Amino acid sequence: MKKNLLTAFCFGILISVNGQKHEFLDPPKFDNADLSKAKSALDENAPAEILYKSVHFDIDTSTGDLRKKVFYRVKIYDKDKAEDWLNLEIPLYKNAHGDEEALNKMKAFVYNLENGAAVATKVDKSSKYKSKESKYTTITKFAFPNVKNGSIIEYQYEVLSPFLYSVPQVVIESDTPALYTEYILDSPSHIAYNVNYTGSLTPKYRMVEEKTMYGMPFKTYRFGYENLKGFKSEKFVKNDRNYRTKVSAELHSTNFGQVKMYSSSWEEIKEKLYKDDDFGEELKKTKLAKELVPSIISGLHSDTEKADAIFNYVKNTFTWNKDRGIYTEDGIKKLLETKTGNAAEINLFLIMMLREAGIKADPLAISTVDNGVINLISPSIVGMNFVIAAVKIKDGYSLYDATSKQASANNLPPRDWNQYGVLMAKEKATLIEMGNATTSFNYLTTEAKINEDGSISGTYSDKDTGSYAMFVKESYDENAEKYKKQYKENFAIDFTGIDSKILENGDFESTMKFTSDNMVDKVGKKMIINPMLFLGKNSNEFDQIDERKYQIDFISSFTKVKKVILEIPEGYIIEAMPKSKKIVTDDKEIEYSYIAEQKGNKLEIISTTKIASPDYPKEYYPAFKQIWGTASKSENQVISLIRKS
Repeated sequence: MKKNLLTAFCFGILISVNGQKHEFLDPPKFDNADLSKAKSALDENAPAEILYKSVHFDIDTSTGDLRKKVFYRVKIYDKDKAEDWLNLEIPLYKNAHGDEEALNKMKAFVYNLENGAAVATKVDKSSKYKSKESKYTTITKFAFPNVKNGSIIEYQYEVLSPFLYSVPQVVIESDTPALYTEYILDSPSHIAYNVNYTGSLTPKYRMVEEKTMYGMPFKTYRFGYENLKGFKSEKFVKNDRNYRTKVSAELHSTNFGQVKMYSSSWEEIKEKLYKDDDFGEELKKTKLAKELVPSIISGLHSDTEKADAIFNYVKNTFTWNKDRGIYTEDGIKKLLETKTGNAAEINLFLIMMLREAGIKADPLAISTVDNGVINLISPSIVGMNFVIAAVKIKDGYSLYDATSKQASANNLPPRDWNQYGVLMAKEKATLIEMGNATTSFNYLTTEAKINEDGSISGTYSDKDTGSYAMFVKESYDENAEKYKKQYKENFAIDFTGIDSKILENGDFESTMKFTSDNMVDKVGKKMIINPMLFLGKNSNEFDQIDERKYQIDFISSFTKVKKVILEIPEGYIIEAMPKSKKIVTDDKEIEYSYIAEQKGNKLEIISTTKIASPDYPKEYYPAFKQIWGTASKSENQVISLIRKS
């Protein structure tokens, strides 16, 4: 199915100035009246509001560093719903050569109105702490003290970075409404950037021009926005960041007496990767794989069998340390020693082994779902954060990701399916479209008995396959107890003996027992019950009132089957059977059925939802809304059991 591409505009070709006179980098003085504001004029229900936001990038002409200066002033209306603003996180990066970013000039205050006057509480250095996210990333965190409903948080900081090649992306549209937001990039004319602008918002103030600054020629990009409402998220969107207005910049060229180009094509990026010590040079260490391959593929004949066998060996032998990246960190030799490594180490070693078996295998560089889609207009390795293996087959490629124990050929973790990848074959770099053709299944099965006293007892199992199984496993690994607790919270049922595990084929299943005293209403000789028990669809997830704006994403096509086998107590009969129902779109893309049958003293209900594609254009939203509504009506039917006289 065709995917909607975001349009990117290179503002480097726009040399226009908004007619209105506007001063950038001119934060308004603190106004005590803001402390008395009871709600946002942009959104009266907003828990917080950005009063002023400025992100300013420039080049420190004395050191050559990229300097990022940030200024925020934020009004808090409802502290309990504004948790994202109660702490500040600043990521700092370094590379393998010892170059690293530094935090500089941090100032932060929390203002409160006390006895009619503004009282400032300074953020103390003791609230600062660091956490290491990966080998190359450290996050410095600050906690804001004394925040109350009505407080104003204000902070400024500066980051000095030796990494001129990529200016960090700035998201203009946040969930929080903003009275004013500005983006500024000032660069000496001998250091040129491509500025990429994506999204639907147009700045009220825009300046793109050459001017003299600090006694030398500069190129400046300045965008100012007023009265931005909070971004409205929609359900069934993989990463709504893709749709938000944002600005990014990448180094195009430098001219220190001689012009040096940095703007790349995928082919140029591929050439650099194969020369890099932590990518191409690692792939040359074929001796590390040569000894292992023969025993793994012994007796196998087809390339598919060999590829699958090698893949199973790698995914079952090595454990991913959760670090992503295109480049190796400790190297493949270390991976073989410790049996643990980052994504690049594991999947590049997989590629080495496949090549040693005579199979055409190459790295596929991707951007994971949470990292955003690849910028097709301006090729850059900076936007990539993962690498998997692509094996050439007759009609295309089989894709493998050995970081997941549950993965198989073309059955990748949900994070990998992000529209495009760049095949870094030795002979040529190629942009390829990635579509998840594997269907995921979700089987929800309940076998229960209605007892004479109106209580119900039985067993329940929840089994996922394909991409959904990997998604569920990640949630389980993150917090097993929280994952199990969700069954009791979601269904308000007393589940016991919850057992969650990966099955041999990679499926993920949870089984449990349950009892309930509140699912049956006894009225005289009758028992009234919804035969779907706790599996009935109680709400329509497609309940959006406003017109749909964005593509509908499901990660993969899927089939969801709910099956309930309900034993009727002795001496009772069903007064009237539930009505079966089937609805399907003309193109067979969406299908729903509800079938009820009586088999002896048991009632069997099977509800099936089939979605044929992993994603849909927004125009399908009304069809989903209608079918989900039909499912809700069907699954909320009740039956009456009557005691035979």
